[in-house]
Amino acid sequence: MPPNTTATTGDKPGKSGRKKGRKARLAVLVLVLAIIGGIAYGAYWSISTVRASFPQTKGSITLKGLSGPVTVKRDGYGIPQIYASTDEDLFMAQGYVQAQDRFYEMDVRRHMTSGRLSEMFGSGQVKNDEFLRTLGWDRVAKKEYDTKLSAATKKYLQAYSEGVNAYLAGKGAEDISLEYAALGFVNDYKPEQWTPVDSVSWLKAMAWDLRGNMQDEIDRALMTSRLSAQQIKDLYPDYPYGRNKAIVQEGQYDGLTKTFQQSGSGSTSGSAISTGTSGSSTSSSTGSALTSQLAGLYNVLDDVPTAVGVNGQGIGSNSWVVRGDHTISGKPLLANDPHLSASLPSVWYQMGLHCTTVSSKCQYDVTGYTFAGMPGVIIGHNADIAWGMTNSGVDVTDLYLEKLSGDGYLYDGKVKPFTTREETIKVAGATSKKIVVRQTADGMPLLSDRDDELVQVGKKATVNTAAPDRGDGYGIALRWTALDAGTTMDAVFAIDKAADWSEFRDGAAQFDVPSQNLIYADTKNNIGYTLPGKIPTRASGDDGSIPAPGWDSKYKWTGFIKQDELPYEYNPKRGYIVTANQAVVDKDKYPYTLTTDWGYGTRSQRITDLIESKIKDGGKISTDDMRQMQMDNSSEIAKLLVPKLLKINLDDKDVREAQKLLEGWDYTQDSDSAAAAYFNAVWRNILKLAFGNKLPKELRVKGQCLWVDKIDSTGPVDDDTKVRECGERDADQAQPDGGDRWFEVVRNLMNQPNSDWWKTPAGVGDRNKADNMNDLFKRAMVDARWELTAKLGKDIDTWSWGRLHRLFLKNQTLGTDGPSILQYVLNRGPWKLSGGEATVNATGWNAAGGYGVVWVPSMRMVVNLDDLDKSKWINLTGASGHAFSSHYTDQTGKWADGELLPWSFTDKAVDSSTSDTLVLKP
Repeated sequence: MPPNTTATTGDKPGKSGRKKGRKARLAVLVLVLAIIGGIAYGAYWSISTVRASFPQTKGSITLKGLSGPVTVKRDGYGIPQIYASTDEDLFMAQGYVQAQDRFYEMDVRRHMTSGRLSEMFGSGQVKNDEFLRTLGWDRVAKKEYDTKLSAATKKYLQAYSEGVNAYLAGKGAEDISLEYAALGFVNDYKPEQWTPVDSVSWLKAMAWDLRGNMQDEIDRALMTSRLSAQQIKDLYPDYPYGRNKAIVQEGQYDGLTKTFQQSGSGSTSGSAISTGTSGSSTSSSTGSALTSQLAGLYNVLDDVPTAVGVNGQGIGSNSWVVRGDHTISGKPLLANDPHLSASLPSVWYQMGLHCTTVSSKCQYDVTGYTFAGMPGVIIGHNADIAWGMTNSGVDVTDLYLEKLSGDGYLYDGKVKPFTTREETIKVAGATSKKIVVRQTADGMPLLSDRDDELVQVGKKATVNTAAPDRGDGYGIALRWTALDAGTTMDAVFAIDKAADWSEFRDGAAQFDVPSQNLIYADTKNNIGYTLPGKIPTRASGDDGSIPAPGWDSKYKWTGFIKQDELPYEYNPKRGYIVTANQAVVDKDKYPYTLTTDWGYGTRSQRITDLIESKIKDGGKISTDDMRQMQMDNSSEIAKLLVPKLLKINLDDKDVREAQKLLEGWDYTQDSDSAAAAYFNAVWRNILKLAFGNKLPKELRVKGQCLWVDKIDSTGPVDDDTKVRECGERDADQAQPDGGDRWFEVVRNLMNQPNSDWWKTPAGVGDRNKADNMNDLFKRAMVDARWELTAKLGKDIDTWSWGRLHRLFLKNQTLGTDGPSILQYVLNRGPWKLSGGEATVNATGWNAAGGYGVVWVPSMRMVVNLDDLDKSKWINLTGASGHAFSSHYTDQTGKWADGELLPWSFTDKAVDSSTSDTLVLKP
């Protein structure tokens, strides 16, 4: 046994009834490995090797460093509840227990955040490491730890690290996780000790995937190569404030001593930059310099491992809270389901952290969702309050096109030197590589240095007279709030122990990056919302919607919105608050520009409508009503389009047969619905015909090739010259993705049935040429019929949405890039899912790439503030990161069916649900 952890009694985890099934699964694993991998693999990778990594969950373990005994109680799903007598013991035990279940995941994450993936996985990760080293997440995290965080937070981070390292002590890599045993065949990697900075760094990865409108900023600029300013405006319509309500309707912003009933003074950021307009537009003043740089930059970004979720239009989260006036219990109900890319194990880890007696030396009694690798609880409740989060989407990133000159860059007519640092990337099985990272005086890293082609493109880029002479070329730099040291880790601990609205707001104010919509409820029947975060202000004429010219100081950030000037809402008269990535405030009621790229409010308004329908005439909402709202599968775009589609005359009887599926359909996208399958195929083909085929190659799906008008540095060549161009984006990131921005685009264009967007050239054999909206809809219905015939068969009685809309859970390292046998061992699925894009049950899919599920409600919870033990929760996967643990994906089936599990909180409820008890002794 490890020198500082001694097992004294107890069995391996799980109930006795599960052991027979587990042994059978392990035997199958060894047999498969022996057959496919050879006798050497089979002998080395034995049952004992796999079992060695499973956590001990019964009996007792001596843990050096504890000041007193700690009890770990796990329920039938392996979810731990920890009980300790001091804060330090509580967080040390949290580190130990999370490492038991998830250390491999934690280790991969810290190598990602520090740009050291190549040390684990070899030369295939060097490009990723170069980019991540350029961002310097771990450097910022270290500065954060050294200079920004409170002494108490540092103490908790140190205790957490000691717990992780107590777990690691004396263990070989193969004793920790199956994946390490696999890595052992190709390199001699050994896990290092955990550090407090490793925990803080994960916040940077979370911030990266919730970074706001950077993707839209890139896309808009890339569109300028083929689309006019008006066409781009068509594809980025204004937020529909009159139809989809903003989050804050009755709130305040204290620093300005105004309420939202009083109209604000207009944006201090000035009007939006008009893409394609001479002078004010970066894209026009730099021509193909910007387009070519951004295309290359996107290729670099596209390879960066997904940390928390796919970043793009359409992805988001739901949260809402209803005051006791409208609930059966008379106390608030709070629901939350963050939408993130599907990962195995889930990014979330369920856990309870309890002081046996809450006092000055032990302050926490909190439960909820944590990140493996970080102490504390991110989303959940304590004995007094509950809270949830959705991404605010505020604009906290800007890209700058920098004019290079020698070893420096141009700024207000003068050449400034870059600051530089050298980074050494160690590579498993290969020679180390050195890179030089360049930063501007404002600390902005030059991202374009990470791609050799970008450097050459920058030197050759064509520009017009509004931009500086080409000289040594151009580069792209990033300004991002997360590259400044912050205090988000302090916020986590402050919120975890907050007892009321005032303490919650004080804690939330420290949650500077990423900026989140935080909703609140307490046991005294109060509800609230607050927007924290470090949000930049910009000079007049710059709204951050497109890349800015770095050589002009007027595009530099002018500061940050003060925390007491950010909007909040407390106990609104309507009795509920909904956040689902829609606009935070009406644009004419707040004096700052938060972003130009909100989600378009489809989910938020549907949730609002569901709440209103429940509470009208004095109706009351139950916990199960909240759950059913989370599972709402209604398609808002179908409600708009289906009446039009049913009026179209179709000649082909097979297509008419498919059209009839839509008659009487209630627009609900259940997994067994044939109508949902056909409608979504029609929607996908409408988007492809009207928009997708007209976008530049940088936005289209890889391998999708079209004959298009030739373009030069001034735009399309008007001489009927055609060239063959193939798409360059991965399927889950291409456009049009079909999110609710595209709902709004199509809604607006339906009032223009003869718009050029509806016009398309003839299809195969000169059939189905579209001259107007009805023509294009007809062609989309025909194409959808034959697409589904190819995918699902000619007999429409066999069609179902779930056959198209499937979820595969993949281990995010060896499960995606490892040998096929490892992918078989580590991955799970498929599950046939209901729901869809911009639906409350947001099982998202990318319409440009196909129907497969690319993001999901990564967890779901409903907190009952009247009786916390009646709260409910579910995770996407399970507590364990061990592939052959019974808790690897034991929640997934129930999650897919929309079920929630009991969520015990009080001592009595936890004891009643406990299956395994482990005592950690000092």
